[in-house]
Amino acid sequence: QVQLVESGGGLVQAGGSLRLSCTASGSIKSIDNMGWYRRIPGGARELVATISSGGAINDADSAKGRFTISMDNAKNTVYLQMNSLRPDDTAVYYCNAFVYSGSGYVTVWGQGTQVTVSS
Repeated sequence: QVQLVESGGGLVQAGGSLRLSCTASGSIKSIDNMGWYRRIPGGARELVATISSGGAINDADSAKGRFTISMDNAKNTVYLQMNSLRPDDTAVYYCNAFVYSGSGYVTVWGQGTQVTVSS
């Protein structure tokens, strides 16, 4: 089994910053990519940003210029540095990983961490 543990959410004022972290552990042979998604209240889960083990990034227009995703392959950890936060960034942020466990590839989700941006 593979588990994801997220940290770094919280309450911040508009214009502030937060850094989310997510570490994968368990039966991991390799990680293809990791990333972050979010669910805004009443909405569907949407992409924030993903990064491959080779460093290729795919990010949403809403994240460009404000959020930076990075990955420490040695620690199986992905980070999301969020700057210039806005109230419409308020959401539950979910970590995601596409992992090769030895018996096949699996997609794993974290439990989610709440980010609240006050105006």
